[in-house]
Amino acid sequence: MPPAHPDASLSTQALLARLVGYRTVSETSNAELIEWVAAWLGALGATVEIVPDDQPGRFGLWARIGPPTPDGIILSGHSDVVPVAGQAWSTDPFVLSAHEGRLYGRGSSDMKGFLACMLSAARMAAEGAARGVALARPLHLAISCDEEIGCVGVRSLLRFLRERQVRAAGCVVGEPTMLSVVTRHKGKIAGRIVCHGIAAHSANPSKGCNAIGVATRLYAVIEAVQARMMQDGAEGFEVGHSTAHVGLIQGGVALNIVPERCEMRFELRLLPGQDASHWLDLLAAGARRVEQDMPGARVEIEVTNAYPGLSQTHDTAFLNTMQVLAGGQAGQSFGAIDFGTEAGLFEEQLGIPVLVCGPGSISRAHKADEYITCDELHAGEAFVARIVETLRA
Repeated sequence: MPPAHPDASLSTQALLARLVGYRTVSETSNAELIEWVAAWLGALGATVEIVPDDQPGRFGLWARIGPPTPDGIILSGHSDVVPVAGQAWSTDPFVLSAHEGRLYGRGSSDMKGFLACMLSAARMAAEGAARGVALARPLHLAISCDEEIGCVGVRSLLRFLRERQVRAAGCVVGEPTMLSVVTRHKGKIAGRIVCHGIAAHSANPSKGCNAIGVATRLYAVIEAVQARMMQDGAEGFEVGHSTAHVGLIQGGVALNIVPERCEMRFELRLLPGQDASHWLDLLAAGARRVEQDMPGARVEIEVTNAYPGLSQTHDTAFLNTMQVLAGGQAGQSFGAIDFGTEAGLFEEQLGIPVLVCGPGSISRAHKADEYITCDELHAGEAFVARIVETLRA
């Protein structure tokens, strides 16, 4: 065994405290966290690779403990967290604070709690090998960056895994589900609609074409798309249909000028398996009608980001095994969630069974005083411990 890392004996809670202390807000560097995790895993004897992302200063990480066989299990999580600016925290969000059984800190639920469990799983695997009980199948750890801005950073990590021909029996993405096993989630299309008009003096607006007016008609198109989406539903989701949403709009430069440009940012959250091009075609057709109805109007629609849904609806030995290890029963129905994760990309890019299951609750994520309970963290630790035990046989 390599020499012990100075932090090798940290408990799962202490590991979480260390991880929360790294300010890995999306679109900023996560280098310090990744370098610390790489050193920690390397001291356990893991094979570790730091994977540079396409964006400078951001990195993914892949590690393996056990033999290089294709029948192991991947535990996956993202290292980034959402910003805290403008939120009224009761404690320092980047210092883990314990109070009445709760552990407060940015990312404690989403999802550094599972990252801490992943590191504990690696230690369990290494300690077993030191006692002569080595893994028969490998444990893989995959840590990404910039998940919170649309599952962006995991793409370079998945490209690395494909190039290295890393194979596995399945993957667990540890987003907070209260340890419920989830096999379906929605995909997402994010986009920009730029509405062009003709500038004019506001004293005679009929000589121009108001780009904000164009945008209001496009908003009506999006509402019509939403109404159509509501006709096709699926069981198991809290919102049982796809959704269309406009979250940002900006147009005009001065009150006395007919605006010649207005931009809207929209997103489509699609049920797994739905054809994104169908909905985008409906938007495009609506834009063409608006152009025809408003002389001088021109509309551009651009997709800025997209990731697929997860649709592991079929039963497999892997999914049922994970259901039991997470505390459920074999044959029990699997869950569905409305928010997106990297699981759909793992399924699409690696072609392996993927599920979402982790400690904590998404209802506490992205807000002030985010927390995970001590009991939830311990349950997550027990879950990954049971996964490690299956790899010994």
